[in-house]
Amino acid sequence: MSESIAATGQMELHHIAFLQFTGRFAAQNQRSQLVLRKLYDWTLSLASHRHAAVALFLIAFIESSFFPIPPDILLIPMILAARSKAWRYAAICMIGSVLGGMAGYAIGHFLFDSIGQPVLNFYGYSAKFDQFRDYYNEWGAWAVFIAGVTPFPYKVITILSGVTSLDPVIFSIASILARGIRFFLIAALIWKFGPPIRNFIEKQLGLVFSIFIIGLIGGFVAIKYLI
Repeated sequence: MSESIAATGQMELHHIAFLQFTGRFAAQNQRSQLVLRKLYDWTLSLASHRHAAVALFLIAFIESSFFPIPPDILLIPMILAARSKAWRYAAICMIGSVLGGMAGYAIGHFLFDSIGQPVLNFYGYSAKFDQFRDYYNEWGAWAVFIAGVTPFPYKVITILSGVTSLDPVIFSIASILARGIRFFLIAALIWKFGPPIRNFIEKQLGLVFSIFIIGLIGGFVAIKYLI
């Protein structure tokens, strides 16, 4: 009985310590979430600006190297407001993102210590970088494509591509394909279905992209090793 009471007391102490730790973490996370929320609201507000197309290009550009809010947040309401301009907005978003990806590549290649490293630290990928860079170039094109289509932070891959000196031509082609698929598919869905599709795009499309990529890679791996 006494052993059971002691064990219960020890569990309660661990629980209290855990709550204290999570409380500190939650406070830090809450501050980060507040900053991100302000950035999100500011980005969304640009959709109604008279120079929204310019803002879309700039957001797509900087998101590919350091900015945390994806251009989809701006692209979706802009197309909903003017569905006839869906393809134009998708093209602007793609071009801005691809050019921004090249800027991210340059940051990784020339300014990694001063800019690239802090960005990786912010997204929590710095610790894994050393073990990742050894085989990155073998799968670099796939990494760029996957990050360009899925919700994975694209700027992380653009910087890593520059650090590891991934072939710039391969990097550019993978970026154009990936970002083109992502933004033009979003434009096509909104152009076709209008406001009812918005919730699906915002909450489910990233998962659909991820499942598609997993299946695609799984197929190539199977062909390589089983046939």
